[in-house]
Amino acid sequence: MILIQSGRYTVRQATTQTQITQAQALRSRCFGLAGPLDTDAFDARSIHILVEDTSDGVVVCCYRLLALDGASLAQSYAAQFYELSALEGYQGRMLEMGRFCVDPDRCDADILRVAWAALTDLVDSQDVQLLFGCSSFPGTETAHYLDAFAMLRARHLAPKRWLPRVKAPDVFRYAARLRRKPDVKKAMLRMPPLLRTYLVMGGWVSDHAVVDHQMNTLHVFTGLEIGAIPDNRKRLLRALV
Repeated sequence: MILIQSGRYTVRQATTQTQITQAQALRSRCFGLAGPLDTDAFDARSIHILVEDTSDGVVVCCYRLLALDGASLAQSYAAQFYELSALEGYQGRMLEMGRFCVDPDRCDADILRVAWAALTDLVDSQDVQLLFGCSSFPGTETAHYLDAFAMLRARHLAPKRWLPRVKAPDVFRYAARLRRKPDVKKAMLRMPPLLRTYLVMGGWVSDHAVVDHQMNTLHVFTGLEIGAIPDNRKRLLRALV
């Protein structure tokens, strides 16, 4: 099912196992996994969004979405790593976005733009109030990202009423440990593109990062309240739909 056609890219919702397998193959390559496919139990419960390059038919970006509410929040992917009881009282529909990745050989800002435009349309059509997920830094060495974490601590921590608590056995409590003033340039260079996009729209993060050895990443819980997105950002995203 095609959601958006813009320039050389088509965004579609996967409707066949073959299309889902294409997404799983891209995920495995992007995340540097040993096997040919990245699969888990959440795939069967999610809808899968693919961005295709119409010039060659290659899937260049993908992500999956899982609709939730406060009662079902414990069934989310993120709940494996974060204690989310504070968010169970959130009033409104929630949508978890996961496994977002872009082919590292395709350096085109339009890929990210059309991917978010399709997501915006889905959020609007389903009256989603909170978009959330895990934003990942490559590798598990925190020293590479101290300025980025210092910036998250200084400017982007979750409101206390929604703040996820520690659940995972191996975490980096950057909000408690870091007192440095961030070097903004270094911070933005180290900030993952997906997380940068969340932040410019008003997103917030957990006060600790999970050290995920299986995926070889550091990740922070990331939330975006749809009502907080600046109007100009909404207009730019909706213009492509």
